[in-house]
Amino acid sequence: MTLWWIGALALLLVVFPVVLILLSRILAPVERIRAAADEILDNGVVLASELDNVPALLARTDKTIKEVAVGAVRYAGSVQHLLHS
Repeated sequence: MTLWWIGALALLLVVFPVVLILLSRILAPVERIRAAADEILDNGVVLASELDNVPALLARTDKTIKEVAVGAVRYAGSVQHLLHS
């Protein structure tokens, strides 16, 4: 019976505090990861709402590229004409 009491005291005084220390060392990084994941989710939602304007911006960009291409072709034609003269 005395050995049971010694074992119970060893469990309470040695094993239980070690388990608590290890658990706290695990839970702290888990909480930081959870906070980072929540922040990523919040910023992802904000980013997704900003993507609604992308098709209109791409259409405007495509129009600008076509205008630049037309100007470049005109310029190249003029330069070619001047070089062959």
